[in-house]
Amino acid sequence: MPTLHWIGKDKVINHHMDVPFKVLEHSYGFDNGTQTEQETNSGNKIIHGDNLEALKALLPEYEGKIKCIYIDPPYNTGNESWVYNDNVNDPKIKKWLGQVVGKEAEDLTRHDKWLCMMYPRLKLLHKLLADDGAIFISIDDNEQANLKLVCDEIFGGANLVSNMIWQKRKGGGNDSFYVAVDHEYLICYVKDKSFQKEKWRVAYEGDYLKRYRESDNDGRFYWDTLSRPGLNNPIIYDVVCPDGSIIKDGTWQISKATFDNELENGNVNFIKNKSGGYTVVRKVRMPEGKVFRSIINDTTNKDAADEMEIFLDNKKGFSTPKPTKLIDHVLQLITDENSIILDSFAGSGTTAHSVLQLNSKDNGNRKFILIQVDETDKKGQPIDIAETITAERVKRVIKGYGTTEGTSGSFDFYELGHSMFLDDGNLNELVGIKKIRQYIYYTETKTPLTSSKHKDNKHFLGKHNDTAYYFHYEQDEVTTLDHAFLATMKTKAEQYVIYADNCLLTKDFMTKHHIIFKKIPRDITRF
Repeated sequence: MPTLHWIGKDKVINHHMDVPFKVLEHSYGFDNGTQTEQETNSGNKIIHGDNLEALKALLPEYEGKIKCIYIDPPYNTGNESWVYNDNVNDPKIKKWLGQVVGKEAEDLTRHDKWLCMMYPRLKLLHKLLADDGAIFISIDDNEQANLKLVCDEIFGGANLVSNMIWQKRKGGGNDSFYVAVDHEYLICYVKDKSFQKEKWRVAYEGDYLKRYRESDNDGRFYWDTLSRPGLNNPIIYDVVCPDGSIIKDGTWQISKATFDNELENGNVNFIKNKSGGYTVVRKVRMPEGKVFRSIINDTTNKDAADEMEIFLDNKKGFSTPKPTKLIDHVLQLITDENSIILDSFAGSGTTAHSVLQLNSKDNGNRKFILIQVDETDKKGQPIDIAETITAERVKRVIKGYGTTEGTSGSFDFYELGHSMFLDDGNLNELVGIKKIRQYIYYTETKTPLTSSKHKDNKHFLGKHNDTAYYFHYEQDEVTTLDHAFLATMKTKAEQYVIYADNCLLTKDFMTKHHIIFKKIPRDITRF
């Protein structure tokens, strides 16, 4: 498989592992129109901060659990201003990624910068994606070819679903020297095609379904014409209609015996036709939906601009929104009513808008996670997009705006907080013991630490795969793993992993009793 190489690639391939782990600090909750200091615990999150650090902060709770990822990253047109804090350990890369990409004719280094920015983020997104999940990425011609090669490398070329075309505008235009570009792309990869058990379908439009006649008011079935003239292997027999008339030499798709049995069971019926005679129909399960087409031409940027009227009362807006209908297509393809949807380049909050609308429509319980970093205006001044646009739009969708009824719903707003580790390698106690415990348990089990109560000492973390985990830690005290501590342990397991500052147990004793000692902070895994 061809691979893409660029200046700085060797510095970013594993950069996601070097990104400092930061905790999420709750800022406020928003519950059906009311802002509160308490967490709503709704599962809906808006995170303000650099998305590379935010994605890493999500791993303990969400690794392998995100069913659908949609991102709309910078297209790298040369006209944008994007800054992401990637502390790559190379002065040259630091310089590139610390600068704002401005108008640069054919300066290829801007493509190197973009790839260095995207690669570690895609690696973390791959980790977060569920085995049966999919990622959708909006892009245009500036980076489409590069993005596909990078995604082939990270997600696997065999897991490419499609490079869909989205018609972003209609009616042509005169803004290009050569041709008017009226399309963009929506690249889709799954985590693993072997987990895709069901055919991807989207619901038929209402007008299409009018052609079907519901069977006995049961929306699961419809009456379909049974007569099929011209079959290669016709089954010919006469049928007696309710009025006694006979359909002679009828060509049918089922045998006479099957017909009689189906008629008796109510699965075959007679419907009057326009000529006054009868059409013989059979009960058939309603179509599941159609396979989605790779050309999306039923929504445009004009729709997205119209949706931005949600901000007209205070003259806020967003320069490059996507229409909710585009996200609707994505959600229909891969999500179910309990899916988690992640957008790490949240922008105006279209993804949350679409999720809330769909939940309101089908009573679903989908959850959204949005991440948005500060952006800069034309003067280079930072703009707090996450609060003033992303979160504000979600609030208005929930409450309602203008003549549009609210969807109802809740979310929690977070900031990126302290790093888990200090520069000297010690634990940063400012993050709090609760978050430290969650971190330790995740590094050991790759599962989130639940808050359920256990009949054990306060240092017990949990039991996973018949291994019991303890984190013997006290602020401003030196802890020791000894026989006195063992006497306080109450959980029975095949193996014990115990963190402490020191250990007084002999190696032979620990081997005999299946105890693994891990020294704080030396043996705490960094990821």
